[in-house]
Amino acid sequence: PRPPKPAAPRIYEAHVGMSGSEPCVSTYREFADNVLPRIKANNYNTVQLMAIMEHSYYASFGYHVTNFFAVSSRSGTPEDLKYLIDKAHSLGLRVLMDVVHSHASNNVTDGLNGFDVGQSTQDSYFHTGERGYHKLWDSRLFNYANWEVLRFLLSNLRWWLEEYQFDGFRFDGVTSMLYHHHGINMAFTGNYREYFSVATDVDAVVYMMLANHLVHKLLPDATVVAEDVSGMPALCRPVCEGGVGFDYRLAMAIPDKWIDYLKNQNDTEWSMQEIAGSLTNRRYSEKCIAYAESHDQAIVGDKTIAFLLMDKEMYSGMSDLEPASPVVERGTALHKMIHFITMALGGEGYLNFMGNEFGHPEWIDFPREGNGWSYDKCRRQWNLVDTDHLRYKHMNAFDRGMNLLDDRFSFLASTKQIVSSINEEDKVIVFERGDLVFVYNFH
Repeated sequence: PRPPKPAAPRIYEAHVGMSGSEPCVSTYREFADNVLPRIKANNYNTVQLMAIMEHSYYASFGYHVTNFFAVSSRSGTPEDLKYLIDKAHSLGLRVLMDVVHSHASNNVTDGLNGFDVGQSTQDSYFHTGERGYHKLWDSRLFNYANWEVLRFLLSNLRWWLEEYQFDGFRFDGVTSMLYHHHGINMAFTGNYREYFSVATDVDAVVYMMLANHLVHKLLPDATVVAEDVSGMPALCRPVCEGGVGFDYRLAMAIPDKWIDYLKNQNDTEWSMQEIAGSLTNRRYSEKCIAYAESHDQAIVGDKTIAFLLMDKEMYSGMSDLEPASPVVERGTALHKMIHFITMALGGEGYLNFMGNEFGHPEWIDFPREGNGWSYDKCRRQWNLVDTDHLRYKHMNAFDRGMNLLDDRFSFLASTKQIVSSINEEDKVIVFERGDLVFVYNFH
């Protein structure tokens, strides 16, 4: 049976295919047997799985879906996925699926693109002309005013909930759905004209309201998360109030802030006011899931927070058998503080991407033409955290402690949140959350 809904989700975001330590595609069963116990041991209560829907190009990270009702065959069979979900439920972990209803693969041979659904061919599931094509993603865009599209997508949600017993969804690309401009080249300032204008795709908003209404009707305990960077008002208020009906949205501005700081400023110059401002900048009574880094921040060409902090020293200075260099010492300290202050002040839930809990070095790169179809960066080096004389275990233990603290005191679910002191000179931030007082010294 499904575990009860937690007061606050502590989400472990994972990609099954790259979850093994060998350079190959890992399977659902391997993930269930090898990785789920790690997630449980670190006191997470929710697993969010990427790339479950079938996609033809592995390096798309699962975002160019070709078959919406099929389990990605690279990692095994439908029965194997059910084994994974049952195993997670038996450990008390809920499982969310990364659902991609914002666009579909451009493929005409093995995708939806080009199907005729009883209308004139050019209409099909997608908008015609420019409106039906996403320039940045090279993919097709659904026509949410089409009756058949609504039936198709809504039944798709029901299928994953009932057939596979998922506990909810993380909706990908919600910003792209909400606006005709898809958020491209838009810097959202919070002005209400940016949200409520002719630029808003009303059909897509109605589809998401229907989707959330349906999911919560079928499974009142479902958790549904929106990946939205725009901050659309009432996105996370119930449909009966006129909201869009999501339970949470991802606080996507937070990781951008950290990456900006780590790349462009020395940590002695960080503004405490700006950090606290970024972490508390969310709509009152709409819940957010905070994160310092997800898979987005670690894709090829970018770096994980640990790597930005310590870079090449991670290859030579992570042994516990000798004193830490100043770079490694400061790097591991800031790694812990960045993740912890993000969790404690940034939202009503927390998310971490697989491997970042112990400061996984290197970026993620999927096998593709540009790297000679290599799986070298498309895996997780669990041996780093398992090796007793390496410092990775300390970051992992801290991550476990953070989650345990919320387990004991439920501060994430608390509405009491007061920032009582921000001191630029001493570089100290003090705030109350729930029954706890948090003091962070960045000096």
